[in-house]
Amino acid sequence: MIVGQTKRLLISEFTLEDAAFFLQLANSPGWLIYIGDRNLRTVKDAETYLKNGSLKSYSEVGFGFYKLQLKESLQPIGTCGLVKREELEHVDIGFALLPQFEGFGFGFESSLAILNLAKQKFKIDKVAAITVPHNNNSIQLIEKLGMTFEKKITPFKDDVELLLFVKELN
Repeated sequence: MIVGQTKRLLISEFTLEDAAFFLQLANSPGWLIYIGDRNLRTVKDAETYLKNGSLKSYSEVGFGFYKLQLKESLQPIGTCGLVKREELEHVDIGFALLPQFEGFGFGFESSLAILNLAKQKFKIDKVAAITVPHNNNSIQLIEKLGMTFEKKITPFKDDVELLLFVKELN
């Protein structure tokens, strides 16, 4: 189901048919370095990850991470969306692109659309973003979105220190 679009992108809910694409994305160099290895080695692993992640999130909270596709070719290029994590006070935005689609503004374009959905459709008034301190491209994008650095946090069991940014959507 398409939830939004931009000048160049379609933004839609993931389905189990997207597992092969998601497997590729979750094993791309940027994902492994900056998000972390999710131990997805097979399409079946990716299906399980989608079921327990985005698909579950759509049914439980109404939103999640979405598939990004080029409008012209329908080629999937990445993900962008919202997640409500127990470890964080606010819903946070996240994004990832296949390496060949980085650097063309797709992250910014999709993130603006997701922030608009957060405010208009999901009635969210404050959004967070988290990233590892050495992910300079994400930090630049987060700041370009108007998000402000709040503090360093260590929210997850892996004890990795993250930077927390926030933005009011009103």
